[in-house]
Amino acid sequence: MQMTVIPDPSFGPRIVPIPRLASGGRWRVEAMRSQREPVLLWFTQGQGRITVSGTTRGYGAHNAIFLPPRTMYGFEMLGRVFGNAVFFGHTPDVALPGAPLHLRVRDVAVQNELNAILDNTQRELSDTRPGQDRAVHHYIGLLGVWLERQQAEASEAQGKPPRPDAARRLAERYARLLERDFSSGMNVADFAAALNVTPTHLSRACKASCGRPAHALLQDRVLFEARKLLVETQRPIKDVARQLGFASPAYFTRAFQAQVGKTPSAFRRGG
Repeated sequence: MQMTVIPDPSFGPRIVPIPRLASGGRWRVEAMRSQREPVLLWFTQGQGRITVSGTTRGYGAHNAIFLPPRTMYGFEMLGRVFGNAVFFGHTPDVALPGAPLHLRVRDVAVQNELNAILDNTQRELSDTRPGQDRAVHHYIGLLGVWLERQQAEASEAQGKPPRPDAARRLAERYARLLERDFSSGMNVADFAAALNVTPTHLSRACKASCGRPAHALLQDRVLFEARKLLVETQRPIKDVARQLGFASPAYFTRAFQAQVGKTPSAFRRGG
């Protein structure tokens, strides 16, 4: 079982209701993106689809999805979806899975155990009594233990997991490379060359793995970052365009407006 110690971002753990993640626009959850820190999505009601590292699966109530840092993902919410997102932040010495994990938790006792850990963590995050930081750290540690145990039980129940097919393996490699280099100005042909395949073959693999061609994943990832920079920073639009690898601000504006329906300036004003 691969475990790793989480990195050291400059912020602490947070628990955010999943509906609140989309309060600034559905693009905040649906578009491809990644986090600097590990994230656990715990869905308690509703259903939808989630794409992780180029592979799309359905999720429903009592699904726990763990995402290591820098894992590209996005999820759709079909109707009303409830649950919590745990952002681990700076929590040294907590062992967490080293690869994405999708758990379908059917045992009510196990569901209640996770809910209790999250409730206690949230209570301590809202507290100001002495020892609050240590209490949060210990509850986050218990969450790591919960994940480790559920990962082990799932592996035991499934036996030897099937080897991912060639399309999924290629889509996962593309997703990792895309997450690293999406702002470099590379196009799908450049990514395909780096993966030693043709652009057509790469797009077919992505379509088979997640239902979307390679260019759609690239476009989605770049547009998420563009929208985030526009609403969360005051950087000039020409600097946003340069940071995301566009040849010129004018080209960035045309591409953004074609996909979003607004110019970057209008999108920023709408907040």
